[in-house]
Amino acid sequence: MNPAPLQDWLARRTPAARRFPYDRVVDAYQHYGKHLVPRDWTTLLQHARERLPNVRGPQQQLTEFLIVALDKVDHRFDYRTYLGLCLLPIPDPDTDTDTTQRLLARRDRLHVLLLADLAAFELRALDSAGTPMSHLRPTPPVVGKRLRHAMRAASPALHRLSFPLRDVNDPVALARRLVTMTCIDRTPAERLMLRITLLPVSTIHDEWLFLRTLQAFEVTLGLLTVDLTRAVTAVGENRLPLAGVHLTTAASLLQETAPLWSMLATMQPQAFHRFRAHTDGASAIQSRAFKLVESLCRTPDPPRLHSAAYLSVPDVQARIRDGQISLDDALTAIRADRNTLTEHPTLRDGMHAFTTALLQWRRTHYRLAVRMLGTEPAGTGGTPGTPYLLRSRDTTIFGDHDPHHTTADIR
Repeated sequence: MNPAPLQDWLARRTPAARRFPYDRVVDAYQHYGKHLVPRDWTTLLQHARERLPNVRGPQQQLTEFLIVALDKVDHRFDYRTYLGLCLLPIPDPDTDTDTTQRLLARRDRLHVLLLADLAAFELRALDSAGTPMSHLRPTPPVVGKRLRHAMRAASPALHRLSFPLRDVNDPVALARRLVTMTCIDRTPAERLMLRITLLPVSTIHDEWLFLRTLQAFEVTLGLLTVDLTRAVTAVGENRLPLAGVHLTTAASLLQETAPLWSMLATMQPQAFHRFRAHTDGASAIQSRAFKLVESLCRTPDPPRLHSAAYLSVPDVQARIRDGQISLDDALTAIRADRNTLTEHPTLRDGMHAFTTALLQWRRTHYRLAVRMLGTEPAGTGGTPGTPYLLRSRDTTIFGDHDPHHTTADIR
């Protein structure tokens, strides 16, 4: 891997952000793995960061890319930099004012692009030995199973985007069709986004699957935070049926992620343990979107708020301390009770659907974590591990307003 293009970019008196050699840098990271990328590369990238004040053109993407690329050097490596979340257009309740339909379309497109990129990587590995991250490749039957789940995960979004895939029994042929379709439709900006958000820590094949799957989850969780925020607002305005619609939409999206768990379950345990050795400091417990989802349903009890769960996301913890209103709070404020939910079946059904979907999501996460990690107390990045997931698995979603308290016990 020759860093000459990066050296040439640095040699310019006023380098242009749009001419930064992203592809060459990404190639190096995928060739070596972030944990073992040579010092000459990271030194040049540090020089690039120092040159930012003199760089021409919009710098935000380059600034954020350098944060992600240099997180290990800077000792700031965590879940968000590992996944490159700052480089993905994930919906956010603080900044997104688009309509629900526009945000759903944005999420769907990004979701499909991520899955198509994963499929393209798996297909390249099937077709050629000269692809990056070639260690511990899975067998063709495992790849076929992986691609089948990927196509299932992409199908609802493709249908909404009016790009339905015809039923084909061969998942490899179906994946090739999806990759071809998205390559034709993909913009240069989207291609670059996909490139710069795949900086693995290792050269283990299955880490590509791991990164893309977690990114797909985060994109959906981001949209859930918007739906839940709008549901809270709707309750505050006494528009309870609208709140129910937002919750039903959120529940459907969460249910659609089920094939992602099945896809992730095709990861080889030995491969996971190999690259996990280099992910110390990064754990899904640091997922800001998931903690926002949880806290927008119900304000966490003090022990949980001061536990590792929220200490890992200090900005969300601060929001709660500053008075973030949850759906449970909003319902309490209007003195909603069982009768209220009975009188507004759209809200009741939406809460019930979301509760069911989120509890199922937690339980599936726990089962997969046990499969990969066992029941050891130390999780990825020194976090509490599967015992933590077990303790939080059945935590009440909406507190006293949880519709499951008024219907059937789901345990």
